Amino acid sequence: MRYVDAAPEPSDVADFIATVRTHADFFDGGAPITIARAPGRLDVMGGIADYSGALVLELPLEAACFCAAQSTRDAGITVRSLAELREQAREVTVSLDALAPNGALLDYDAARMVLASEPSGRWAAYVLGALVVLARERQVDVTHGVRMLIDSRVPLGKGVSSSAALEVAAMKALCGEYGKDIDGRALALLCQLVENRVVGAPCGVMDQMTAAIGERDRLLALRCQPAEVEGQVALPPTLEVWGIDSGIRHEVGGADYGAVRVGAAMGYRIIADVAGLDARVVAEGRVQVDDPRWCGYLANVTPSEWESAYREAVPEVVDGASFLQRYGGVADPMSRVDPSCSYAVRHPTAHPIYEHQRVDRFRGLLEAGGEDEAERLDLGDLMYQSHASYGACGLGSTGTDKLVALVRAAGPAAGLYGAKITGGGSGGVVAVLARAGSRQTVDRVARDYEHLTGRPSLVLGGSSDGATRFGTIRLAPLSS
Repeated sequence: MRYVDAAPEPSDVADFIATVRTHADFFDGGAPITIARAPGRLDVMGGIADYSGALVLELPLEAACFCAAQSTRDAGITVRSLAELREQAREVTVSLDALAPNGALLDYDAARMVLASEPSGRWAAYVLGALVVLARERQVDVTHGVRMLIDSRVPLGKGVSSSAALEVAAMKALCGEYGKDIDGRALALLCQLVENRVVGAPCGVMDQMTAAIGERDRLLALRCQPAEVEGQVALPPTLEVWGIDSGIRHEVGGADYGAVRVGAAMGYRIIADVAGLDARVVAEGRVQVDDPRWCGYLANVTPSEWESAYREAVPEVVDGASFLQRYGGVADPMSRVDPSCSYAVRHPTAHPIYEHQRVDRFRGLLEAGGEDEAERLDLGDLMYQSHASYGACGLGSTGTDKLVALVRAAGPAAGLYGAKITGGGSGGVVAVLARAGSRQTVDRVARDYEHLTGRPSLVLGGSSDGATRFGTIRLAPLSS
């Protein structure tokens, strides 16, 4: 029920337990409560290449989301958030009849419609969706009520995966309440279903996997084909990783993550056609490619193959209608080509091909120890390359570019080796690779950024274990 090893308890646990007790009026005083915890993540390398099968390296952050769940005799599921949600309602209730009318559980499309029906409470789909997925995939009976209290310290909308932390914490707490023992990898895949099928966001799995199975002060090495865990890479004692928030949620004029993903899917389809791979239409806008060569993953195309055989065959921009007419659709089930839109294709296609190689090289340098200054400079250069590639895809932003420029200007002499935009791009957080003990320098970069841009900044540091290593806490009834 608690840690599987002797790892120290995070300092925020006692605070949340105290918070639960202050909200005793929300719970049924006569029933026990299950508490789960899942951290946010800092995307050190890999980012948007995950949906193309790339290797990614992710650090679980100290900042985490808590969920306290309690089974009740209520006729509905009630979720209360303690976070500031802007114009969103902090408490949402959905009746059992709405999720399972006449005892028949809704399918994912219908559940998405129900949970999106009240715009002010759409955030709760990340939590309530966990129950829908558990019911459909693990045969949990939605026959009694549940109350769930959410408290998250993972910054919202900053690109450090507050949504995955919420999904994983909720899923882990519900598993405890329903007596479901699910391993960390399977838990993360269930949470990806929540986001893809219930929330309707076309994310990869790296965020959920880090929140579920990440280890403190280690980078989760995940090959997203679809979710092959290749170990946990320790940061050398001479290095540390920080995040600096740009204060931009999504810069107007920046590309959309979904459009870049569609562009990459279109690029793979074109490459498969040039390579002579058989493809057949299986649904409107969808194809299935017989691909023994790259196993369906764009990241498995090598840079030399790309440059010599495919780069010139993939246009810079393709309009959706002509693409669909010629190729029938894409193989990615989470991408839909809109015939009325034009898509950047060449850069979104090239990014995962080169990023996969960069991440593999980055991991090798870390595993070699990172003790040599030349190795540390190489690590930083790989991050700068990744950042530039994001920009070529249209997923940069003025704020993140400025932060990366400030890090580069400070340079190794100040203990800063590299930086890159993280997550879905177009704003959010920049990851910074620094010499151990460089917090003051990182803080100075953040202050300089605030002075130059007028935007408030936030420095994110520290690390903690994922939900699986944390386990769950079972609180006795509050009235006992």
